[in-house]
This record gives sequence, C-alpha cells and structure tokens, in this order.
Amino acid sequence: MNFAPYTQAEHFFGHNTPHRLAEEFGTPLYVYNEQILRQRCRELLNLSDHPGFGVNYSVKANANLTLLKIIKEEGLVVDAMSPGELYLDTLAGYTPDEILYISNNNTPDEMINALAQNLLVSVDSLDQLDLLGQLATGGRVMVRFNPGIGQGHSEKVITAGKKTKFGILPEDLPKVLDLVKKYDLTLAGVNQHIGSLFMEPTGYVSAAKVLLDLCATLPKNILANLTVIDFGGGFGIPYHKHDGEARLDMQALGHSLTELIKDWSAAYNYTGRFLVEPGRYVVAESSVLLGQVCATKFNGLTHFTGTDLGFNVLMRPVLYDSYHEIEVYPRVEPSGEPFPQTITGNICESGDILARDRLLPPLTRGDFVVVLDTGAYGFSMASTYNQRQRPAEVLINTDGQAKLIRRRESLTDLTACFNNLE
Repeated sequence: MNFAPYTQAEHFFGHNTPHRLAEEFGTPLYVYNEQILRQRCRELLNLSDHPGFGVNYSVKANANLTLLKIIKEEGLVVDAMSPGELYLDTLAGYTPDEILYISNNNTPDEMINALAQNLLVSVDSLDQLDLLGQLATGGRVMVRFNPGIGQGHSEKVITAGKKTKFGILPEDLPKVLDLVKKYDLTLAGVNQHIGSLFMEPTGYVSAAKVLLDLCATLPKNILANLTVIDFGGGFGIPYHKHDGEARLDMQALGHSLTELIKDWSAAYNYTGRFLVEPGRYVVAESSVLLGQVCATKFNGLTHFTGTDLGFNVLMRPVLYDSYHEIEVYPRVEPSGEPFPQTITGNICESGDILARDRLLPPLTRGDFVVVLDTGAYGFSMASTYNQRQRPAEVLINTDGQAKLIRRRESLTDLTACFNNLE
C-alpha cells in the first residue's frame, strides 16, 4: 500500500527523498514547496478582476523571510500586527503603501512605531482609536468592525460575534465618528475578520455585505475619503486530504464577491481598494513537517508511536485539537498489516499527541513521519519548551532542489538573551 499518497502525487520533495533531506538537514524539519506556494498566491489573486481588488497576506501565519519575498513577487500585499512582523515585512522589500498595520491592544510605543513608518493603522476598540487620535491628530486611521458573523473550526479562532475580543460593534459607529471628528482624523479604511478555516463561501460573502452596508451608512464626506475596505480572511484548506475532503470553491467565492463589490462600487462611486486577508490559504499546503520515529510501544490497548515531533514544533493539534494527515516513509518495506497507532512527540506532557488511532503500517525506529499542511501556524507557533531547539526550514525550489531557508537553532541560541553566563 502507498502510505504517502499526497506527497508522492504532488512530487512534494522534488528531486529529494525524505531520507535524503533528513540526512542533510536533520529532523524535525519543515519542508516547503515553492511551486505550491506560488500556485496558492495566484488562485487568490484570480478571485476577482475588479479594479482595486487585492490580497493582503496575513503574516502571522508564517513569517519566514524567504517565503515573504516569494509572496511579494507574486503580487500580494501584507499586514503586520507587531513591530517584529513589520520589521520582517520591511526586510522582504514591502513599502509602507503595501503594508497594513492590523493589530489590537497596542502599547503607545508600538503605535508610535507604526505611525512613524507612515502606515495605515487599524484600531479595533474605541480606546485604541482615542489613543491613535492623541498620537496622530489630523492623521489617517483604519477601523476594524465586528460584523457579528463568526466562523471557524474552533472557538479559539472565531474572530467575530459578541464572544470575541475583536472589533468595534456596528452600533458604536456614532462613537467612532465622534472620535474621528474630535481628532480631525481621516477614516481611510475599514476592515473585519470572521474567523479561520471556513470551507463554504456563503458566510464570508454575507459578512462582506454586512461591512459594505455599514460603509453605506457613513456620511458622504467620510465615505468619500475611504480608500481601503478589507473583508478579512479565514479561507480554509482541506486538512482531511486522504478522505477526499472538498476544497473551498474559489470560483463560486470569487464570482459572488466580485458581483457584490462591483454593484456596491457603482452605487457609491467607490474607487478604492478591496482586500481579502488570507494567511492559511497562502502557506498551509506549501509545507510538511518531517520527523522520525524514536520508539514504539503498547500501553494497554493503545499503541504509541513516539517521534521527535513534539508540540514545541507543531502546536495546532494540542491547542485547537486540529487534524493533520500523517504519511510515512519507512526505511524498509513494512512487514505486517496496518493497525491503529497514536502518534506522539517528545515533550514531557500527556497532551503531546499529534494524531490518535491512525491506520498505519508497523513502524520502527528510524522510519520517517510526514505531517501534512503545516505551513500555516506551524513554525510561527513553535517554541523552545523543554528547551528543545526550534527546527530548520527547507524550501524545495521550482527546479526541485532543496535550499536551507532557516538554520536549526543551536544550544547556544537558547542562552543568547541571558546576561549571567559568566
């Protein structure tokens, strides 16, 4: 049987094999495929041909500098939600007009830093709007509204509705306008975000309509200065690939969204930008996580296959109960029939489980395990818990060659910020 159907069908590793990559770069190892990354960028840009339509990559999904440069080459703009993300955006070659500062609960210093770099700053509370007004009287601002429609695979990733911390409720629009007037601000943009991993276009388009309806209620002099309308992201990808899970219908989403923004633009004489804000869809499928089997055992009726892929390397299964497909590359042909195995990491926590009861062939020490769809919120959430170093990252170029794009952390990296080593 083929226990790596996706990576083999996609020729994911180019001219390499997992065995060769592990020998050269070690494990755990994030492996990225440049061709898939570029393909996803192009799919998003092709959503709409409406003038001013664009794609705003949410950098928090993955901030590797090499990937950011590829994403820039493909024509996506970016956001930043911290001074660190802004720093990396700038290193990737993005200019202020290609960066939106979309954050929440900024300190005054963080906001000053963003304003000093001439960025359009999004605020998601009246308090932050008041702070920006004090710091940049007479300047520009973007306001994040909460459309009341939330979607996501976990409550922890739903970013709209009255149970989340994000955005200003539409009923508080008069208070927004009062602060805009008080500080002589130009309301240059509005944005929202409904959540993460939606797989049907209906809710997203409905939320976009809510935001446009809100914009339509703005006073004419305010609406005339609006230059950016950002509908947010959350575009899902099929994590259950082995079960044939359907992809998000990008054609249907693009058609509905284009019709909506064309009609609204004509009705309100809007000539500014419309943005979508995906992170996961851009990078998730461009990466797999490569690890190796370290030990196997039965505890009672449960068979545990222990690997070097602890949750310090991939947090999503522990944090969100997220599902990732597992593929395996044994060193030799497996002997015996597949049976249910629970894949664990090497962190000293009972919750350090990647996958439960997956039907896999008998595995032994040194076999290789591949976790699919780890490009989004994989390395970006990695840590040094248990003082395990963060892994290396490798890019499979379009010519099929492997290139190191982040070295593995060393033991001395663990002490780089200490001041008492003597």
